[in-house]
Amino acid sequence: MIAVIQKVSEASVTIDGFIKSAIGQGLLVLLGIEDEDADEDIDWLTRKIVNMRIFEDADGVMNESLLDVHGEILVVSQFTLHASTKKGNRPSYIKAAKPDVSVPLYETFVKKIAEYGQPVKTGEFGADMKVSLVNDGPVTILIDTKNKV
Repeated sequence: MIAVIQKVSEASVTIDGFIKSAIGQGLLVLLGIEDEDADEDIDWLTRKIVNMRIFEDADGVMNESLLDVHGEILVVSQFTLHASTKKGNRPSYIKAAKPDVSVPLYETFVKKIAEYGQPVKTGEFGADMKVSLVNDGPVTILIDTKNKV
């Protein structure tokens, strides 16, 4: 499972010209799922995301987590995070899980994040989405659950 986490002052997902979801201060999480991903990856990744200390404290130091600042989360599925660009100029998405595997894992990920008590909004799995954000910092972090050690 790969996640691109962006600290935002605001973010939204628009589908067919209509805003489906929008958040204020918090995190935009772009989530890529592959066949080998499992519940253990979800548990580790969700815990890592909500506890990551990337929000400023009173002294302006990145020392507070999403939980500390009561931020919101917008989770967007993004199979292209598993693109292989080793050969040629056309990316291969062979590592990205098909919907029968990825949809249940995506839904479990969203439910697990919500268990931490933070507001969670989502895009629409498989839809052509327009994602807008104001990256705060900017802070953008890439996490791959295959690199936990």
